[in-house]
Amino acid sequence: MNKKLLCAAMLAGLGVAQAASAQEFDDRWYLTGAVGYNFQDSSRETDDAPFASIGLGKFISPNWSLDGELNYQNPSLDPEDNLNWSQYGISFDLRRHFIQEGRGWNPYVLMGLGYQQSEEEYDAFPNPDSPGDNDEGYFAAKVGLGLQTTFDKRVAVRAEVAYRADFNDESTRAPDEDYFGDVLASVGVVIPLGTKAEPVAPPPPPPPAQTCADLDDDGDGVNNCDDKCPGSQAGQTIGPDGCPAPVTIDLKGVNFDFDKATLRPDAVSILSEAVQILQRYPDLKVEVAGHTDSVGTDAYNQGLSERRAKAVYDYLTSNGVDASRLQGPVGYGESRPIDTNETAEGRAKNRRTELNVQN
Repeated sequence: MNKKLLCAAMLAGLGVAQAASAQEFDDRWYLTGAVGYNFQDSSRETDDAPFASIGLGKFISPNWSLDGELNYQNPSLDPEDNLNWSQYGISFDLRRHFIQEGRGWNPYVLMGLGYQQSEEEYDAFPNPDSPGDNDEGYFAAKVGLGLQTTFDKRVAVRAEVAYRADFNDESTRAPDEDYFGDVLASVGVVIPLGTKAEPVAPPPPPPPAQTCADLDDDGDGVNNCDDKCPGSQAGQTIGPDGCPAPVTIDLKGVNFDFDKATLRPDAVSILSEAVQILQRYPDLKVEVAGHTDSVGTDAYNQGLSERRAKAVYDYLTSNGVDASRLQGPVGYGESRPIDTNETAEGRAKNRRTELNVQN
């Protein structure tokens, strides 16, 4: 019949629609109520009539809801208005909602199973008990589509068109029919029960496990992974490997001419500043060290470096620095260059003396 074809076409059109993203899952129970019009199967020979339903349901996942609904309709028999025909029943409807965040109305499809009861009067003339009464219960199935607003507000609104097949094969009006197909068009409300639960924030992730790179047991500023001297003492100057680093009083400019161990005039002002530093810090002890470039034999350069250190040592002691505060003089020969020995400039820098702090 035409109404069956209409419903099938409407369901097929919605079935190919693209599914939308799900909104936040609201699993509260809700009440439903609807009013509508029941377009009766013409085989019953009944008039179309209004109907009403009431039910209870809830979302069982972000996109699926399940409702149980009671329905009632009372069409008139056509043309015998003096005879009664009424129908009521229960249906369990599963709806698949296509919800998109921010959209006020969202489509859905439904599938339902239920049980219907009909009370049918019929003309039993000449039986004295006429009219007769035929009460039958039978299985029913339903498919449909609709639109529903979200639960953002207190009450949601639902509009729906459905096709219901009533598998009644004992109708007195149409005994040759195995089932009847009705089209149900309705509008209704969905009323959530209770207060919507606030989303629970996930617990913060546990802090990452500490490794040696996160620890500094001796507090010297070098992590345990890189610290090669884990027992550093407070007040020590620490190098990048965690070990005590030598501190040198800068004597930049106290250099020597090639193959010479005598102080040049320009070195005197620098050594005078070093004397002032040592006098300002009377507890400071230093090593007086001499160095050479790589020209010459190792033995010769060793002696030369010692003579250069001795020249600085003598200057310091003659200018008020107590010899007990001085270690050396020590010569390191050519073993500790600070620049390349491949150029004249680099070799000039390597011919130097240093004051290395010892405490």
